[in-house]
Amino acid sequence: MDGYTFFLPMSVRDYECDIQGIVNNSVYQNYLEHTRHEYLKSVGIDFKAYALEGINLVVVRAELDYRFPLESGDAFLVGLNLMRTSRLKFTFHQDIYRERDRRLILNAKITGTALNERGRPEIPPALDRLMA
Repeated sequence: MDGYTFFLPMSVRDYECDIQGIVNNSVYQNYLEHTRHEYLKSVGIDFKAYALEGINLVVVRAELDYRFPLESGDAFLVGLNLMRTSRLKFTFHQDIYRERDRRLILNAKITGTALNERGRPEIPPALDRLMA
């Protein structure tokens, strides 16, 4: 579990589980998004402030590989790395591990871009510096 730029601990809430007693597949995207937002905040990038300026950080592709389910009450860690994948795109590589045994639960590759006030792709300077 070494080699991540950022980790966020979380835990499963009862209402996130489906009839099978495991976390519903769609909930994992919430975990991943929350981690991305917390990471950006931790490095001084304010998602909301960008939106108020007309800059929108958007997901253009989400690839998730589910390895093992989480259950109600499970504590887990989300690891994150950010890398530039092209002049106008960046990718968050994220993995979820169950805390008690470090079991890999999910791998994700979330590709995004930033849209300026005209709706055109443009990476803001602070985000550009982060990926330098």
